Formats: sequence, structure tokens, C-alpha cells
Amino acid sequence: MAVPQNRVTRSRRNMRRSHDGLSAANPNECANCGELKRPHHVCPSCGHYADREVVAQANDIDLDDDAA
Repeated sequence: MAVPQNRVTRSRRNMRRSHDGLSAANPNECANCGELKRPHHVCPSCGHYADREVVAQANDIDLDDDAA
């Protein structure tokens, strides 16, 4: 069973944990619609990535009344 030889002080413990903090997100503006999006991800608002549409939005697709 692991038992510490000496007590770890609050200062040393907190210095060890200093690199464990989370960093804030880094959002970028979408080139198409201007909304904030995650870098290197498809824009959730307009579905564009790298100046081209890769995901069609639901309001752009014509759905038949019978299919719904």
C-alpha cells in the first residue's frame, strides 16, 4: 500500500496543480455568416467550412408534406 514518506504542503501541492487549469475557448468568426464557431469545424449556423457548404441546413431542403 502506498503511504507518503513526508507530508506534501499546500504550497507544493498547488504548484504541482498549476498546469491543470482549463483554458478558455478560442472562437473564430465564420467567413460566410460572421457567427462565432470553433476553429477547424463546420459552422453550426450556416453549414460552411473553408468557403464551401458542406452541410445543408434544414430550412434549405424542400420536404414533402407526405414524407413528414
